[in-house]
Amino acid sequence: MSYKLAHPIALICTFTWVGFVCAISFMEAWLKFRATGVTLPIGLGIGRLVFQALNKVEWVLAIAIVVDLLWKRPLSLPLAYAAVPVVILIIQTAWLLPALDARALLTIHGQAPGPSNLHFIYVAFEAIKVGALVFFGTKLFLPLSTEG
Repeated sequence: MSYKLAHPIALICTFTWVGFVCAISFMEAWLKFRATGVTLPIGLGIGRLVFQALNKVEWVLAIAIVVDLLWKRPLSLPLAYAAVPVVILIIQTAWLLPALDARALLTIHGQAPGPSNLHFIYVAFEAIKVGALVFFGTKLFLPLSTEG
């Protein structure tokens, strides 16, 4: 079966987004704390910078995907496929990252923020987001015909 790419920019941005999230959220985030000499406040300071930068990159990629999808008329696939990662990004930007940032600042300044499930929620959102992006990315490959 032959395939065409109706949205090559969206495809590139989707899997670039997957790569960024996997590399940072699932590897860098916890690995930095294993480096010699990295204390909790230093690691949290690095993490704040890295996740602020990741969030900006994610927005650039999300906007590029949506623009690429809207550019071609008629749409070759439903915008709903891209909705899950974008909605998660909105929730992370508006609520989750600011809450985690506030907790990190408390720790950096020597205060104990108390127990929280925010990190577990963040990891769950990241896993759902990656799964949704991979699903969406695979939908960007459209068959040219039904003949094999």
